[in-house]
Amino acid sequence: MARTDLVIQNIKIAVENKPIVHGVSLRISPGKIHVIMGPNGSGKSTLASTLMGHPSYTVTGGSAKIGRTNLLDLPPEERAKRGLFLAFQYPLEIAGVSLSHFLRTAYNASHTQASLSMLEFRRILDMAMKELKMDATFASRDLNAGFSGGEKKKAEVLQMRVLKPRFVLCDETDSGLDIDALKIVARGIKKTVEEGAGALVITHYPRLLDYLQPDVVSVMVDGRIVDAGESDLVKAIERGGYEQYRKVAHA
Repeated sequence: MARTDLVIQNIKIAVENKPIVHGVSLRISPGKIHVIMGPNGSGKSTLASTLMGHPSYTVTGGSAKIGRTNLLDLPPEERAKRGLFLAFQYPLEIAGVSLSHFLRTAYNASHTQASLSMLEFRRILDMAMKELKMDATFASRDLNAGFSGGEKKKAEVLQMRVLKPRFVLCDETDSGLDIDALKIVARGIKKTVEEGAGALVITHYPRLLDYLQPDVVSVMVDGRIVDAGESDLVKAIERGGYEQYRKVAHA
């Protein structure tokens, strides 16, 4: 597929008729890391879940296009086939389904032109696990069942590395991680971007960004983008917090 941007234009989102996101516009480019920072409740996770097609959220305006295709017109599985991937803040547990089986099923479903044999898939999985310094037995465990918070986030990153999406949405994947798990998450995101994917990383903590070195940083407060810049903007947020942006959000 051609390397093209994910362009989010004036998207508006409501939950149970209550407006949450108020006309957000972003451009996510291949090979670039775009970070959205903001306080809890600012609409960051709502945006990510809506882009992936979560049924709890209603789009009341705007578009999210890859090329000429508006992803908002497609069901979630078609968005995945177009190359969209969401690393969840709170990954679901699925007892009775191994991580390996889940990943192979997901790969073949999202790569319909290049489905893999078990042997071919295992080679890709083993390579990704070695890259992330993960024990080989991890893949045989039931998906997220009994996983610690850090292990769940590592499983999300492993999915990202195996599925190789065109655009990665990371919804606070760094929350609750110790330093070792944080490095694994950052390594997976950076490697995916180096291979040509575009990344939208959502967080309200700056520590992940020490490892990612984002290309673009946007500040989201109360459902609006109120500032944008390069990585030095993170330092301004650390100094002044998010309260400095409240008046801007409601201007």
